[in-house]
Amino acid sequence: MSDEKRKHPKAESKKKQQLEDVTIDHTGKKMTTNQGIRVTNDDDSLKAGTRGPTIMEDFHFREKMTHFDHERIPERVVHARGTAAHGYFQVYEPLTELTKASFLQDPTVKTPVFVRFSTVVGSRGSADTVRDVRGFATKFYTEEGNYDLVANNIPIFFIQDAIKFPDVVHAIKPEPHNEIPQASAAHDTFWDFVVNNTETAHMIMWLLSDRGIPRSFRMMEGFGVHTFRFVNDRGKATFVKFHWKPVLGTHALVWDEAQKLAGKDPDYHRRDLWNAIEMGDYPEYELGIQILEEENEFALDFDILDPTKFWPEEQIPVKYVGKLTLTENVDNFFAETEQSAFHVGNIVPGIDFTNDPLLQGRLFSYLDTQLIRLGGPNFHEIPINRPIKPPVNNQRDGFHRTTINRGVTSYSVNSLQGNYPRPSSEKEGGYAHYAEKVEGKKIRERSPSFHDHYSQATVFWNSMSPIEKKHIIKAFHFEVGNVESEEIRQQVVDMFNHVDHTLAKEIAAGVGAKPPSAPAGPKITASSPAVSLLTTNYTVKSRKVAILLEDGFNFHDYSQMVNELKGAGIHPEVISHHLGTLTSKEGKKVQVDKTFATSESVMFDAVFVPGGAKSVNKLIAKDKANYFLKEAFDHAKTIGASNEGVDLLADSGIRGIAIAGSEHHPTPVESMGVITIQNAMNLSNFTQTFIKAMKKHRHWVREA
Repeated sequence: MSDEKRKHPKAESKKKQQLEDVTIDHTGKKMTTNQGIRVTNDDDSLKAGTRGPTIMEDFHFREKMTHFDHERIPERVVHARGTAAHGYFQVYEPLTELTKASFLQDPTVKTPVFVRFSTVVGSRGSADTVRDVRGFATKFYTEEGNYDLVANNIPIFFIQDAIKFPDVVHAIKPEPHNEIPQASAAHDTFWDFVVNNTETAHMIMWLLSDRGIPRSFRMMEGFGVHTFRFVNDRGKATFVKFHWKPVLGTHALVWDEAQKLAGKDPDYHRRDLWNAIEMGDYPEYELGIQILEEENEFALDFDILDPTKFWPEEQIPVKYVGKLTLTENVDNFFAETEQSAFHVGNIVPGIDFTNDPLLQGRLFSYLDTQLIRLGGPNFHEIPINRPIKPPVNNQRDGFHRTTINRGVTSYSVNSLQGNYPRPSSEKEGGYAHYAEKVEGKKIRERSPSFHDHYSQATVFWNSMSPIEKKHIIKAFHFEVGNVESEEIRQQVVDMFNHVDHTLAKEIAAGVGAKPPSAPAGPKITASSPAVSLLTTNYTVKSRKVAILLEDGFNFHDYSQMVNELKGAGIHPEVISHHLGTLTSKEGKKVQVDKTFATSESVMFDAVFVPGGAKSVNKLIAKDKANYFLKEAFDHAKTIGASNEGVDLLADSGIRGIAIAGSEHHPTPVESMGVITIQNAMNLSNFTQTFIKAMKKHRHWVREA
């Protein structure tokens, strides 16, 4: 990355400076031990003679090996596989009427943030593209302290009460007797949990929808899941739900792509995020909030404290209040991404909790899990976790303490140090909990308002387009089809019959279960179109196009397309059978980016084949290009071919599309997202048609 690019506004933030203070660049430096002693030889241990035994007085060997033996820390129980980036957040306008949180007041202030994206179930070594919930955790380094908005890409959760969290995680993790399967819910123990805990029904519908396999972290929503409170400086509280809306729109992979990418590039999502930031395609997300006045707490047909329910945007619109921009990759994965510690309980004045029973339990769990993972109570002193203003309290000692505290008192109240540090009043910025009146008997029960497990699952199903419903059914066939127990497969069918009878019959047909009878009672017809991915924003910015070339290609075709793509913010990459340079029929040179051996169509959003008889004939002869095109077609991606490039399409075996014939007038022919043209020198109409087709993301008519 160039120095100019690193001089982003974030570089001037207090948090960035804090990290720079502990960042070490070894370039041009001589090696030392951890104690700063210069090292003369790092290749040979100290021995008694050249072939003798190693001498244990070799302090350099002992230190190096001891450090190596202890380099690994326990991975997260959930969200183990993640990637992260730095950036900043700016509010659009003061939210004074809703909250006194300072970072939501001044539009000129850029609050530094650190965002970690993750999968939930898999280990650190699992693949990025598995079907799973994704984490979207944001640490705001505000002037009032660190605020962590711990979100997922799905607005609800599997369970209603945190006491069930160990159970759902144990069920979905690899089965304990053989540690199989990795990063997958497609096994008996998970579905046994599902059918015996029907509150999971709604979450299963979201997980098995296309949202379970996002196209990238940059095209993924984030949701705070829980109902929180905003509190203004007059003490007035308002219920709030948090949303992150990606500016690029919310898009997904298709299942076949996700599976192939897991093998072709298991780092697909983290590589996508890293490369986008390096190229200056900074990911952007708008912060949206849903607001509900306290007097309307019981006005909806569900309990707003139930974490298995979402607030339909048609009933409670999302108000966009600010933007998050990710501008810089981490300098060291372990020191920043792996050692980052998020906690749903890290909040600032103006934001408070509710009695959501899942949220209440997470307030304990998040803090507790860091103690063993990061080695003790001082994980807040790790640079990535430090607030921009140093903590001032009476906490002392413990593993990995780095702060050197002066003074004789480590208690309160004291007189030896004038009772410092002393608490702040609320007027001085001290945190004051919202004074909610709570009364009731101690009891282990759920509220009756939490007993409806199916209505919103049905609303979600009703909101899906026909193609999205088809994908959900296929996901059930894969997930439940991998369950060995016939009894559990039948229970799944019977359970989801309460969601939708047609859905249950389709599941049964694919998993060898008995189709159920239609359930009694009125049918729910309500829907929430906002949850369908087909209603998202569509843009071509930062998309990738594979251009298939060999020697003898038509440079005029190639250059026109490349110029138009780059002008639209799209990234073209040349794919050929060998690395190096290719020569056009006009004698122009072009560098190859990837080969058919190191890339696949699943890594791109569209494919283009320019003309040039010699180039096209070579592509046809070696056959790999044919598979590349056919796979892109099967995944409903935009495909384009100009002049002789149309011959490769004709040879690929793709059926049912109309392609431009050589006898036709040289205008583009579009058929199911395949754009072709022949006998054309000016490709302006063709390239614009191609880019317009890319904006659709997929051409689902092919699946229909």
